[in-house]
Amino acid sequence: MFDAEFWARWLGIVLIDLSLAGDNALVIAMAVRSLPRRQQMVGRIWGTLGAVGLRIAFIGIISYLFRVPFLQFAGGLILLYIALKLVRQEGGGEDHVRQGTSLREAIWIIILADVVMSLDNVLGVAAAAHGDMVLVVFGIALSLPLVVWGSGILARLMSRYPWIVWIGGGVLGYVAGELLLKDPAIERLVGDIPHATHYILPIGLAILMTALGWWFARRHRAATIPA
Repeated sequence: MFDAEFWARWLGIVLIDLSLAGDNALVIAMAVRSLPRRQQMVGRIWGTLGAVGLRIAFIGIISYLFRVPFLQFAGGLILLYIALKLVRQEGGGEDHVRQGTSLREAIWIIILADVVMSLDNVLGVAAAAHGDMVLVVFGIALSLPLVVWGSGILARLMSRYPWIVWIGGGVLGYVAGELLLKDPAIERLVGDIPHATHYILPIGLAILMTALGWWFARRHRAATIPA
């Protein structure tokens, strides 16, 4: 604990985790925004704790995980599904009841999305920790209050300004596109393509998810306006 190298590596892990705090807070806010206010805090805390626990487990088996072909590609597809599910909650009406998030479902969405988005991040944490799991737990734990606090603010803003949900869907679409392209198997297939064109898929998915969020909200407004 009094070793300067220990604290230097700890700081590196903290910075890596805080760099993801925005993405994590966004997913949590989108997942819990349709819950009753009393359940929102419960969903944020348990979802974050579950995601952190799985991320630590991933770091412990990281060398095996990244040998699995198309793992990150599958993660990108899962994240696209989550983004679509979250922006559809703007639909309201019968769709809202059917798609509306229960506390258990919100916690599951938070955990799954966080784990998927952390696939490429755990490499950095594992490298910074040099195999020291105490450092991993210590560093990740520091990001918990910021993520829970930030997601609470975002959830309140989303209730007041629905367009934030559309942008949130766009962010998740962009991250999903990056995951699809970062999979080692896919990188080998597109290795000869100019690097600048790699941004076309993430940007395209970001625009698509934002547009779908707007369209679902517009459809709901049209359905609720009396003829």
